[in-house]
Amino acid sequence: MSGFVEKPEPVEVPGLTHLHTGKVRDLYRNGAGELVMVASDRMSAYDWVLPTEIPDKGRVLTQLSLWWFDQLSDLVPNHVLSTELPAGAPADWAGRTLICKALDMVPVECVARGYLTGSGLAEYEASRTVCGLALPEGLTDGSELPAPIFTPATKAAVGDHDENVSYEEVARQVGAETAALLRQTTLAVYSRARDIARERGIILADTKFEFGFEGSALILADEVLTPDSSRFWPADQWQPGRAQPSYDKQFVRDWLTSPASGWDRRSEQPPPALPREIVDATRAKYLEAYELLTGKSWSDSF
Repeated sequence: MSGFVEKPEPVEVPGLTHLHTGKVRDLYRNGAGELVMVASDRMSAYDWVLPTEIPDKGRVLTQLSLWWFDQLSDLVPNHVLSTELPAGAPADWAGRTLICKALDMVPVECVARGYLTGSGLAEYEASRTVCGLALPEGLTDGSELPAPIFTPATKAAVGDHDENVSYEEVARQVGAETAALLRQTTLAVYSRARDIARERGIILADTKFEFGFEGSALILADEVLTPDSSRFWPADQWQPGRAQPSYDKQFVRDWLTSPASGWDRRSEQPPPALPREIVDATRAKYLEAYELLTGKSWSDSF
């Protein structure tokens, strides 16, 4: 069993209809039929939404996504209509709320990998492939791939785990033309973002995107290129053959699987609350990623 340790009750706002509570985001619809997406400070790990929040996390994800949307606007349009706070919304929603287009979402997590790690590494070690794509011998944890690859996954519900699928399976589900467009756009966006991050001393190891259609136009949606959806590594510490330092929730993962937590991830028991030092260290990593990528001081932003 997994999912929410403590599922939050949705905030009621006049004029908004609550649609969904996700791992991190709450989704509403306004009277115009537009989507209102609110990024919370919730943290997920090992398919659990933890009982402890990371202060400012939702604002970091939202503001970093907005910055990336601007960097990518010539490659693919995005779903953002406005950042204006809906009337009657709590003050705490400021900086973490997006008014977005309602799209016909593609039911595929579009993953791009430029480096070998995570589930891709596990498959490679077993078969020298990732999502059925053959890779050369001699790669190890953290190795740069000869070229970026498109490795799609199914989009799982809260408490379930995304499953890697082949390109052929995506083509079967959404059609060959759409599958080709998803692959082309995913790799183009990844390559642009990889180069931007590299200029700022960060390796973008892999990332995932979500897309939807507005008519026949493919639109980039949800969050984009955040520490929640991407693996960011400090370039000056990159060393293939080991796990890499990262700007993400690794402090949380490491603590949960350490003796200090007392939690067995193979059990059906929910994970415990995070200690203050883990919360603070994780928040600091998210802020560091934001500041390095955007060149802006977080204290000047909020």
